[in-house]
Amino acid sequence: MRSLWLISVSGSFLPNTVMQHPERHPDAGHWLLQRTVLPQHTDHAGVMWHGAYLAWLEEARVEALAAAGLAYADLSRRGLELPVVSLAIVYRQALHHGDRVRLLSRVLPRQGLKLPWQSRFLRPDGSLAAEARVELVLVQFDGGPARRRLLRRLPPELELAVSSLVAGPEGAPL
Repeated sequence: MRSLWLISVSGSFLPNTVMQHPERHPDAGHWLLQRTVLPQHTDHAGVMWHGAYLAWLEEARVEALAAAGLAYADLSRRGLELPVVSLAIVYRQALHHGDRVRLLSRVLPRQGLKLPWQSRFLRPDGSLAAEARVELVLVQFDGGPARRRLLRRLPPELELAVSSLVAGPEGAPL
């Protein structure tokens, strides 16, 4: 199932929206995932649990890839995966139950075999709650564990999707 990403110029948004900015805005070129911190995302004190950040980072990557024209499930059916090989999160301020969070992500050009993502978690007031950097690689998994291999070249449809991801939502196909 493909996710629906809507373009908003007026400033209003719905869940899973990509915000498009007519002038150069600080968020331009970033993929946007918006979420609300729910009870299952928090610890007993109502503070967002660190594992929830990881789940949202993955959701943001999968949704952005779909918006760029390639569903992650299609890659998986072909025996291709994009595992995380490096992850760093710097927590600046706590997020709490009920907070509406904007997760802004941008994809950087490939660095060797790695596909780096940078993300920022913004609090309802726009202040920075956390920053993350995630690096992925492309691995072919068909044929069982003994036949796993790191791929140096991206298949054409993934190369096109990565180009769209790097260009940002303004350059992605709808």
